[in-house]
Amino acid sequence: MTAAETRDDTVLRQAQDTALRHLEPSPVKGIPDATIARLPVYLRALNQLAEARISTVRSEALAEAAGVNPAQLRKDLSYLGSYGRRGVGYDVGYLRLQIGRQVGSAHDWPVIIVGLGNLGTALANYSGFYSRGFQVVGLIDPAPELVGKRIHGLAIRDLSELEEVVASTGAAIAVIATPADAAQAVADRLVDLGVTSILNFAPTVLVVPDGVNVRKVDLGQELQILAYHEQRARADYRGAGR
Repeated sequence: MTAAETRDDTVLRQAQDTALRHLEPSPVKGIPDATIARLPVYLRALNQLAEARISTVRSEALAEAAGVNPAQLRKDLSYLGSYGRRGVGYDVGYLRLQIGRQVGSAHDWPVIIVGLGNLGTALANYSGFYSRGFQVVGLIDPAPELVGKRIHGLAIRDLSELEEVVASTGAAIAVIATPADAAQAVADRLVDLGVTSILNFAPTVLVVPDGVNVRKVDLGQELQILAYHEQRARADYRGAGR
């Protein structure tokens, strides 16, 4: 790539990012949860196409990149509007902006992480938050040996300061990575503070009032599901060998 092409590519990406961040979110009501779960996958594929300087993509190619069938992709995108052109496909930049509006990439959403053990620290170091429109603005842990330590320049605050951190940062989303026996109390305090979106990594089910969205990530459960499929695959292989 020549210096001029590199410069043009940089300008294009900066313009796209600027446009994306100035779009107001306009979530479309009535989108199935399964479709919502696939939108970030489509966005990741589109970002990769944009980085490769590909301006248009057919539904078959985008579906393959996202790991779904073309009919499913077209059905999912139909909930957002009609952005494809017959015989041409989708404009990568425009579709990227439209999906970004739905999944929150048009904003720098302030996020706090409660629980800075091994998992919480790994999450705090995860660069994917920043590239997807989420900014970690607060780190909370009750352990005296952790309080005051910095991760990417952000100091870990004591759990007693949770209310102050939420109030001062305007945190919209909280990540709970505490031990199971501490998670519910943390969730209760967050809800009282007006936080209505929680990503729960603690191995427990949180009880929250209506209007509070909780997404649970159970790593042990996911491994068990993988082990089930692995066991089935081995059984099928042994059966086929008889």
